[in-house]
Amino acid sequence: MSEGSGSTPAAHPRRHRVLVVEDDPMMAEVIASYLNHAGMLVAVASDGVMALDGFSAFNPDLVILDRMLPRLDGTHVCRTLREQSTVPIILVTALGEQDDRIEGLELGADDYVTKPFSPRELVLRAQALLRRTAAAQQPQPRSRLRQVEDLAFDPATGQVTKAGKPLRFTGRERDLLEFFFANPGRTFRKDELMQRVWQWKVGDASLVSVYVRRLREKIETDPANPTILTTVWGVGYRFGTEQAVG
Repeated sequence: MSEGSGSTPAAHPRRHRVLVVEDDPMMAEVIASYLNHAGMLVAVASDGVMALDGFSAFNPDLVILDRMLPRLDGTHVCRTLREQSTVPIILVTALGEQDDRIEGLELGADDYVTKPFSPRELVLRAQALLRRTAAAQQPQPRSRLRQVEDLAFDPATGQVTKAGKPLRFTGRERDLLEFFFANPGRTFRKDELMQRVWQWKVGDASLVSVYVRRLREKIETDPANPTILTTVWGVGYRFGTEQAVG
């Protein structure tokens, strides 16, 4: 694994750390150059094994992960990283089919880009994910605990628990869940959720179903028979009626 050079003066804000996993040296160099220019500290891994080792050593704030890698492919790396961390992951793939994009998101990726892509667009996506992650970590004004069945959300700390046990979410999962907590009992179409939660004006609405499925796996007692996040057939999704606590 190689790492970008340069030190950050103590008076300056901490630079975001990005792990780029790409086996094409020229592509890796271009991505790293754009990220460095945007003020990020970059480390590069050229295969799946190096990616997992580099993740532990570098402790990145964001991972940009190519799907097709030697030794261990990107899907294996993505699944492994998601089992141990909620770090934002952007999946880079040469596969443009819808099923491949959905599979990547189901594995836990937060976003994806399809080759060929604009390095500038990749930087903008990275910055958006980093901003959202930073915002989620900021202390919030004290507010009452929100609860639906045995699922509880504390706006002040951002902690979500089910039957008293804390849950972990990726950035996009948390965006969607917090939106539902803010709008209990209301039904939203997929395209509404895309625009209001993630500001996606265009895109494949079926991707919303992926995030709903991922949320259900964490918040429902029986994901196959959801009672908290339900489907209103022919319309969209509804989050159960909120109960006031405290």
